[in-house]
Amino acid sequence: MASTSLLHSASSSFSGVRPSCRSSAAPRVGFSLVAVKAAAGTAVFVDKSEAEKMTRLKTNYIEKIVPLLKDEFSYTNVLEVPKIQKVVVNCGIGDASQNAKGLDAAINELALITGQRPVKTKAKASIAGFKVREGMTLGIAVTLRGNLMYSFLDRLINLALPRTRDFQGVNPNSFDGHGNYSIGFKEQSVFPELKPEIVGKPRGMDICIVTTAKTDKEAYRLLALMGMPFRESSGPSTVVRKKKLKSHHFDSKSKGRKY
Repeated sequence: MASTSLLHSASSSFSGVRPSCRSSAAPRVGFSLVAVKAAAGTAVFVDKSEAEKMTRLKTNYIEKIVPLLKDEFSYTNVLEVPKIQKVVVNCGIGDASQNAKGLDAAINELALITGQRPVKTKAKASIAGFKVREGMTLGIAVTLRGNLMYSFLDRLINLALPRTRDFQGVNPNSFDGHGNYSIGFKEQSVFPELKPEIVGKPRGMDICIVTTAKTDKEAYRLLALMGMPFRESSGPSTVVRKKKLKSHHFDSKSKGRKY
């Protein structure tokens, strides 16, 4: 049986060893290489300390936006101030089951754009009219949180949106009534991370910004202070629904008629 000193010396010799990750696959649990950098057509994992650096948008939110929102909406607690909870990027690929190379290209492109490897979204039910079977891959999605989320929002607001063709501002009425905002893109080439020579087939994507705001007005003000280029408007407009007429309305009109 090995002595205690021998076991201690054997374990101490491996204390400074750091596992390497040369492949593009995601690292195992416990590895410190979690962040992703954009490289020439591949996703390269970098050190975790670089991913933990605070971005300028997050710094601006903590130092400037939080006090402004607290005074404007008269919040009594700092925790009441709305913030960005997560950002979900979804890309639909209709021919994913027949085109494996196109699916891999879309995954690599979305990984370069967001800095995180996407997951495949699959059909939950079979639809015969669309030739969709349960479990079939229909698209890819990425959920961003933390510093990667703020970094993506910074690039989205200041780089991607101004590069959109005939851009006149985003629609201020794209809120869902619960403080969440959605943006749609027709092609992925507006993101500067993708070089023109590596951009494949144009693919549209949806970006959903989930906030902790209780109303659309608070979420609109939060995104506006972050620099979201809304169109010239007073803010999100409330949809006024027409009152549904009931049967007695028509009966009263018909009774007054003379034949």
